[in-house]
Parts: sequence; structure tokens; C-alpha cells
Amino acid sequence: MSTRTAAKIGLSTASVYPESTASCFELSARLGYDGVEVMVGIDPLSTQIDAIKRLVDYHQLPVLAIHAPCLLITQRVWGTDPWGKLERSAEAAKDLGADVVVVHPPFRWQRDYARGFVEGIARLEQESGIVFAVENMYPWRAPGKGLQAYAPSWDPTEQTYAHTTLDLSHSSTAEQDCVELAATMGRTLKHVHLTDGTGSAKDEHLVPGRGTQRAADLLQGLANQDFRGHIIIEINTRRAATRSEREVDLIESLEFTRKHFVPTPVPRHPGFAVTPDGEVSELTP
Repeated sequence: MSTRTAAKIGLSTASVYPESTASCFELSARLGYDGVEVMVGIDPLSTQIDAIKRLVDYHQLPVLAIHAPCLLITQRVWGTDPWGKLERSAEAAKDLGADVVVVHPPFRWQRDYARGFVEGIARLEQESGIVFAVENMYPWRAPGKGLQAYAPSWDPTEQTYAHTTLDLSHSSTAEQDCVELAATMGRTLKHVHLTDGTGSAKDEHLVPGRGTQRAADLLQGLANQDFRGHIIIEINTRRAATRSEREVDLIESLEFTRKHFVPTPVPRHPGFAVTPDGEVSELTP
């Protein structure tokens, strides 16, 4: 009997930056990933839905999720209205056959957006039929204190979101345990950004297994629960000097995920037989 679960293992376009969205599709298909998460705004091609459709057709590789353009560096991608960005992300997901939009909580200075964010996400899910999985973030660290940059909270478990995304680099920066955070998220956990960190104030996005987060334990726990969301490799390969170095990190990440995303084997309890003389023997299957 196969131990594979229904969840798909995908590659984020952010994992190949500064290479393009097209490169991500090519690498994903060649290395054996199940699909792609498109982070909108990382390169101009990521905003062109027709071009992405052609990549899907050419590589025969699906888009699993859309990451809405909510980073500081993508504040003007698809306009400046945050709700308009999310509505357009939902449209892109529908057009590309994806079922998840990943979104960060608002920045604190986006007061109007933050004020109605929880209710607005619920409304968008109902109207679009697309899952909006709110991602865990972290307090920005400054000497002697942490800056609360997100509202209503950097921790999505403090709100009533129907669906959440767990990012292991973010939990590391927030000095959280990813296994405990996943348990707190419970049934809302729909999407995973698999990566790693060492607890640094920097958002490291290391290859899973190279940091201190319990990535292997998380994967096995999810497999035991028959997790059916998406597991997306989202690592930082910007320091790779060559394409070959980048591929090594992408291959290692995929192999790590496949190795550990398997259910715990159920122990076999041997049967016994007792003879009329009282002798006990183990039955062979």
C-alpha cells in the first residue's frame, strides 16, 4: 500500500529569484515538483496571467496557489488599493485553476484595511469561492523591543480566520515552534511554506533541515493527519552563484519533504497460538 498522501508539493517562484517565473516552471517540471505557487510582483511576468497560462500548458504543471502582492516591495503591483489587490488575486487564482490565495496581514499603517481585515477576508472567501489563507508573520525586532508591524496581529491564530498559512521561517523569526503553531492552527491550516530558520531576527528562508525549526516533525505530523493542503518550498537562493547551486538547494528541499512527509508506520502486533500442551508460538503472517 502506498504511503503517499493527497497533498501536493510545490515550488514558490520566490525560491528561484532573481530568476523569473518562467524559470520556476522549468525547474519545477524538471526536478519533479507537483506544481507552482506564483508570488505576484516578484518579476513582471508574474502579473501577466495569460503568459502564466502558456507556461502551465507548455510544462503541464499546475498553479497551486497565488501569493497576493502584499510585500513592501510589491505595494504598487496591481494598484494601491489592498482590497483590489486581493480581488484581482482571486480572479487570477480562478483563471489559473488554483484554489488558494496566500495573504499577509495588513501593515499597521494601513489602518482602514486592517480595521475590517478579518471580516473582509471572510467576505472574499464567500464571494469568490477561493481559500484566502492568512500567513503567520513576526514582530520586527529592534534593540531592546519588538516592533508590531502588522495589524490586527502578526499571529493569525489570534483571529478567527477560516484558513491559515504556516511559514517556518516566519515562525523561526517570531521564536515560535512550528509544530506547536500548527497544532494551534488546527483545522484552519490549509497551506505550508516549507523552509527553515535559526531564530535570527532576519527572515532567513533556509533550506528545510538546515535550521532549528522542527520541519521533519511537522511534516510527519501533517502526514499522520492526512493533510490535504499544499506544501510549498519557499527558500532564499539569492546567494547561489550559479544555476547548479540553486538546483542543489531545490533538489535537497524536495527530497527532504518527500522523505519526511510520510505517516508513522503502524506497528505490527504478532499473533500467537497456544498448543494443548500450553506452548506459545508466534504466528507468521
